[in-house]
This record gives sequence, structure tokens and C-alpha cells, in this order.
Amino acid sequence: MSKPTARQIISDLGKIVNPGGIQETFKTMIGGVEQWVYTRGQDRKNPIILFLHGGPASPMSPVMWMYQRPIEEYFTVVNWDQRASGRTYLEADPHSLDNTINIAQFVNDTIELAELIQDRYGAKKVILIGHSWGTIIGLRAALARPELFSVYVGMGQVINSRDNERVSYDHAVSEAQRTRNKKALAELEAIAPYPGQTPPTPERIIVVRKWVQYYGGLSAFRTEAGYYFWAPLLSPEYDHKAVSALDQGSIFTLERILPEILDLDFKGIAVFPIPILMFMGRHDCYTPSKMTEDWLKKVKAPYKKGIWFERSAHLIPLEEPGKTLMSLVRYVRPIAVNAERHR
Repeated sequence: MSKPTARQIISDLGKIVNPGGIQETFKTMIGGVEQWVYTRGQDRKNPIILFLHGGPASPMSPVMWMYQRPIEEYFTVVNWDQRASGRTYLEADPHSLDNTINIAQFVNDTIELAELIQDRYGAKKVILIGHSWGTIIGLRAALARPELFSVYVGMGQVINSRDNERVSYDHAVSEAQRTRNKKALAELEAIAPYPGQTPPTPERIIVVRKWVQYYGGLSAFRTEAGYYFWAPLLSPEYDHKAVSALDQGSIFTLERILPEILDLDFKGIAVFPIPILMFMGRHDCYTPSKMTEDWLKKVKAPYKKGIWFERSAHLIPLEEPGKTLMSLVRYVRPIAVNAERHR
């Protein structure tokens, strides 16, 4: 079977035919750049999720077909290819964006899109979910404009980037020693001390990620995550050109924003203005969850809850889609519904 035929089958399966539902993909101007947005849900009256993808520049739109359909029965889900990411990368000369690849601009884009969602779909508040890099801009957007959001959910939450790098590296070294992996130890020792006093380079980070992934820190109990990296090839939303743009956007964005990411530290935030939940992968070594747990215990919020995903690492929605759905329905949906009732 050809990939176009497979994509067509997946597209037909995922088609929302319920008259009360919504399925639309569109470009819209956000922060002066045309950006792609994907909205899906079985009932327009359901609460709306704005999902902020990770990376940076690693959209979930080309993999949402793998896990999102059950969530769409209880929520309307808005995915978004952020500036210089995925299909949005193809909408502008990348170098015209050089001065806009910074955390503040991504936060402003998030706020602008949340306001657009309110106007377009008639929602009082939006559920904000961030994954990995998306938790950086998500947390800041919620702090800047809490009135826009009913609840914030962090998946693979970043608290302190340098702490993340240190714990990830130590985990990889420990596992390499345990398994007597000479190749891994040689490559990891070659970049020591890590992260060190100066900002780690992309090349050094790639070495750490390579072995963290091998030891199950990206997708639990797996030495690789091909199911995730190759899934865009079957996406109904992405053609070959868009799939190729994924790596291009990732390299372009990371080169420009890495120093700012590495300086990130949320440990000093003691008060959070809206309900907050953290979905934490027990085996996550990309954004180690222990730091999230420690921070959540200290922060004051109208409501807070940490949920452990015992069979997950960093890709929680793909690794435990059932528990992801149940957790969203049980804990997040009531907060969002209550917020809409008091509009």
C-alpha cells in the first residue's frame, strides 16, 4: 500500500461527520506571520483545549491522528504549528524571522491565538496544555494573561533547564555504566563535564539525547521511538514537503533560541493564578519529573494536582493515551465546564 493511500484511509477514519462537531484547518496571521491551526472536536459545546507542542519546532499536528480522536469526544482540541515550525515554517522566509525567535514572541503568539479561539468559537476561557518546550511558553502565557485560561496542564514540564540537562546526563551515564556500554560511556565522557559552566552546544545536547533516548528516557522501555518520528509520513495533514520542513524548522529554531532556553528557571515562581495540573512521566529523562513534583508541592494555586504516568517517559499522550484521556476528563474537564457556566 502506498503512503498516499494509507493517508487517505486515516483521513477518512478521522473525518468528523457529526453535524454538531467541528473540523477545520486554516492559516491565520499571528504575530505578523501566517501560521497553521488545526481544530477538531465532536461537539462544539465541549471545552476547548489549546495544545502547545514541544521541540522547539516539533508540532503534534502530524502525529495527532495517532492518539487524539478519543479526546475529541470530550473536548475541542486546537493544535498549532508555531512560528518556524512544521507547515508554518513554509509560510515565510525563515531568515525574515531571525529577530522573532525568542520566548517573549512565542508567548505573545500564544496569547493572540487564545484570543482568536475565544472570538472564533465563542469560548469564555481556554484550557491551556503545554508539552515540553510548550510548557515554557504555556506557563508564561498563563502568568501573563490568566483571565484567558480556565486551567493549565503541563506535560513534561520544564522547571529549570540546566537542572534538566544535568539529571539527563547523569541518568545516561548511570545506565551506560550499569549495562557496560563502552560506546555510550566514551561518547558521554567526551562531553564532560556536562552541562558545565558554559552553555552546552547543540552537538553536546544531541549526544545526551541520543543515549537518554536509548535508555528509555523519551519513550519508556524502548531504545528508540520510531513510531513517533515516522508518524508524520502517514499524517492526513502533511505532505512530503511539510514533513521535510519538520527538521528544517527544528534546526533553524534551536540554533536561535537555545541560549534563552538554557537560562530558563521557574523555581522562583511561588504563586500560580489559575488551577494547575502536572502530568508526569515516571521515566521521563528529557524533562525529569522529580523537579516538577518538587516545584508543585511548593507553589500556591487555586487548585493543583500532580498525576504520575507510571508507564510513560516524555511522550505521555502517545505512551498512555487511555490514562491521558481519563485524567483530562476526570480532573480538567470539570474545571473548564465550571468556568464556562460562570461566563
